[in-house]
Amino acid sequence: MKKFLLASAAVAALATGAQAADLGAPRAPVAAAVYAPAFSWTGFYLGGHVGYGWAQARYTSPVVANNSSVSANGVFGGIQGGYNWQMNQFVFGLEADIAAGGLRRTFVNGADSYRASVPFLSTVRARAGFAADRALFYVTGGLGVATFQDRWNLGGVVTTASSTRAGYALGAGIEYAFTPNWTAKAEYMYYGFGDRRNIVVAGDRVRTDIHTVKLGINYLFSTGPSAVVARY
Repeated sequence: MKKFLLASAAVAALATGAQAADLGAPRAPVAAAVYAPAFSWTGFYLGGHVGYGWAQARYTSPVVANNSSVSANGVFGGIQGGYNWQMNQFVFGLEADIAAGGLRRTFVNGADSYRASVPFLSTVRARAGFAADRALFYVTGGLGVATFQDRWNLGGVVTTASSTRAGYALGAGIEYAFTPNWTAKAEYMYYGFGDRRNIVVAGDRVRTDIHTVKLGINYLFSTGPSAVVARY
């Protein structure tokens, strides 16, 4: 009887040990999973740009012989600044820029000549885009401002005119952040200003449309990327 009780106790001890072994080591808490940092476009920015532009100036006069068309072109450069606000992958913002340059061309018709130039460009625009992490694809539009200078030499009589005109500006571009605070962009812009009338004689008009392409660099005043943490 005594041997039977000892054998039963041994079997029970072995069974208890096997069951404890099946349970394994205690489980540690699951650590938080951290994704790669996501770039944030939100914040103020300031930068500069250089570009090339071409302007089609068309002069129409009651005197048919004096009608002319000039394609003024040249380089320009300036500064820009604005603010971006990002919501998920959509980015909205405002931007203003100002530039000076040498868009000019002279048209000669016999003894007569006409020179068109655009020494000043500026815009105030809204921007809307889609962010793919550090790349931003956007469209933009708003107010465009330009200074036009015209010079006519009609049979030895020289007439000049200069005016600053407001119109509209539309464009699109791509911007890429190559560091947490520095970005580079490429942008196309179209400016429309309508007709300027009664420049030299009553009934005449000049219509100028401007196209520009430019490269720019911006400094983004933000804290840079922030980690996105997900817990399971």
